[in-house]
This record gives sequence, C-alpha cells and structure tokens, in this order.
Amino acid sequence: MKILCVCGLGQGTSLILRMNVENVLAGMGIQADVEHTDVSTASGSAADYIVTSNELAQSLGNHQAKILIVNNYFDTNEIKQKFEEVL
Repeated sequence: MKILCVCGLGQGTSLILRMNVENVLAGMGIQADVEHTDVSTASGSAADYIVTSNELAQSLGNHQAKILIVNNYFDTNEIKQKFEEVL
C-alpha cells in the first residue's frame, strides 16, 4: 500500500504528517510505503491513499487514490480514525 502525505510545498507540514501517519499505522499493525510531497507532484503520482487538508483535496479531486482529509496534522487520533474508516 502506498500513501502520500501532501501539503502545499511538500516540505515541513507534509513531513510532520508523514511521521504521524507512519506512527499511527505502526500502532495499527499496518505496513505501508508512506511518502511526503507537494500537491503538484502528488497529482501525477500513483498512490492508494492521499492524506491532506480539505483545501488541497479539492486540487486532487481527479486522482485515483482514496483521499483522506485531515484537519489537524498533529492529531494522531484524528489520523487513526480516518484510516479506521477506510481500512
């Protein structure tokens, strides 16, 4: 399973999100290839899931991946809940 964590520039925020997604998935016993990137790169990249904000999700609406919208990138409980809903 491949997961992209997406922010506007693909730098700090998406890296923080990636680390939190990795921690949540590890706690759930799920192995995945998790990467962080910017919205432009994500739109052309293959993935099973994209984790991002509501604003950026609109730019990725045509992507084949399932998009998980997270309001607080630091809230591991919210991230876990989003994955529990789709896995």
